[in-house]
Amino acid sequence: MNNKWSYEQPSPEQLEQANELSKALGISPVLGKLLVDRDIHTPEEAKKFFRPQLIHLLDPFLFKDMDIAVNRLNEALGRKERILVYGDYDVDGCTAVALVYKFIQHYYSNIDYYIPDRNEEGYGVSYKGVDYAAETGVKLIIVLDCGIKAIDEIAYAKKKGIDFIICDHHVPDKILPPAVAILNAKREDNTYPYMHLSGCGVGFKFMQAFAINNGIEFSQLIPLLDLCAISIASDIVPIMGENRILAYHGLRQLNTNPSIGVKAIIDVCGLTDREITISDIIFKIGPRINASGRMTNGKVAVSLLVEKNYKAARNEAEQINQYNEQRKDLDKVMTEEANHIVEKLDHKHEHKAIVIYNEEWHKGVIGIVASRLTEIYVRPAVVLTRTDDMATGSARSVAGFDVYKAIESCEDLLDNFGGHTYAAGLSMKVENVPEFKRRFEEYVDQNILPEQTSSLLEINAKINFKEITHKFHNDLKRFNPSGPDNPKPLFCTERVYDFGTSRVVGRHQEHIKLELVDSKSNNVMNGIAFGQSSQARFIKSKNSFDIVYYIEENSHKRGEVQLQIEDIKPSEKE
Repeated sequence: MNNKWSYEQPSPEQLEQANELSKALGISPVLGKLLVDRDIHTPEEAKKFFRPQLIHLLDPFLFKDMDIAVNRLNEALGRKERILVYGDYDVDGCTAVALVYKFIQHYYSNIDYYIPDRNEEGYGVSYKGVDYAAETGVKLIIVLDCGIKAIDEIAYAKKKGIDFIICDHHVPDKILPPAVAILNAKREDNTYPYMHLSGCGVGFKFMQAFAINNGIEFSQLIPLLDLCAISIASDIVPIMGENRILAYHGLRQLNTNPSIGVKAIIDVCGLTDREITISDIIFKIGPRINASGRMTNGKVAVSLLVEKNYKAARNEAEQINQYNEQRKDLDKVMTEEANHIVEKLDHKHEHKAIVIYNEEWHKGVIGIVASRLTEIYVRPAVVLTRTDDMATGSARSVAGFDVYKAIESCEDLLDNFGGHTYAAGLSMKVENVPEFKRRFEEYVDQNILPEQTSSLLEINAKINFKEITHKFHNDLKRFNPSGPDNPKPLFCTERVYDFGTSRVVGRHQEHIKLELVDSKSNNVMNGIAFGQSSQARFIKSKNSFDIVYYIEENSHKRGEVQLQIEDIKPSEKE
């Protein structure tokens, strides 16, 4: 594999802090150092990190406009106005709509939800959606995971006598829409201490404030936390601070008492009776919720998430599973076509960014293709297709590079754009595509760092196999849930040898199942190296090698530790 390995030797000060935490908490100094890396320096901070408590959630009324939003919702209920919960068609938007709709519906029946059609209406608040609201007598729209740039559409709604409450987490422009209330911690006059909530997280804070104002017990909100966990994992927001609390308790809800719709997805995914993790959400649950918005309409996913009857939910889950299979087929074909385009580029290795356009591509899958290209080539990628006279696209980025700012630098060429550091959407006139490509690539070329365009494995600690005890593994699990700002710890062990029983496995003999010993202990460790069968001959040669790996629990043998090996290199000669 063509990865660069990076390891920074801890400073004496870091080692001292790590040892102090190790003694106070009764954990390995290696894990003490992982806490220091996360800016956790005291036993009290560590205990909060290891055992996130719902009582430590921030006061929702710290949000700018939260009091206004709650008062307007109370007014709507008091006047018996029709309310529409409106959201984006991705996982974050669908879970946000389901969460707010379900909670308000407990106390009020004159409420509906709406997800725009990706192909007919595009991203965000649409004129068609506003017209639907007007035709059905809606007086208040609560918009989630979008709306922060819908200035004209919300002005249009205002003329029709419809008020908006915006719950969004995307970067706003300097001019905000004429909504009654805007809950967004990224606005310039923000007063909320935490900026990284998902769209669903902002919706949860709104419902928390509504509950406080109306004397509703917090326990009534807990069943909604499974939706928060799904949105946090799928939208790739940081899993520290308030998001860590929501994700931790959301996973607990997901594993003990998921809502009926979510339970149906779990069963269809083949996750029944297994402990569900952030990875399961990212690779199994999230894509199925996303698939309905990509292939038909996200309203199908919301219908499933709010369903109260298991039999009906199971039927709907089977349907979105079919959409996901269609999505996978389309994704495979489009990724192959995109790869073919990139491979034919002149001097492709000199390009610091990828911008490709194909007017035949399915709009619902271009975001996935952009993600694939970013992973394969370690470059920011923009994938565009044609919708009528417009080129619409999705952008994805590499670690540490702000793709939103890169797109913003081409703002004069765009009709619309929105997003955040690692993912964004955009649209422009088709004739602007060549100039956008030139300027976007120029911006990336001038601003990206060399290390951001190479696959870098950042090693957190060098250890030997003797240190990987059951206690070490159990303490390591307390760092979960992992994600941005709290990455899964990556370890390195040097000078390991094949125990003599390693073998190539997999349908196409593409993986290696390893049994290894290191030079400092007699412990035999099991490992799996996905897609690295090319290394098998060297491993069997009896030479020593170094490995970089994650420590996992073997899913087939509960309680047994397994190394998920990310890379293998020959050891340097002593």
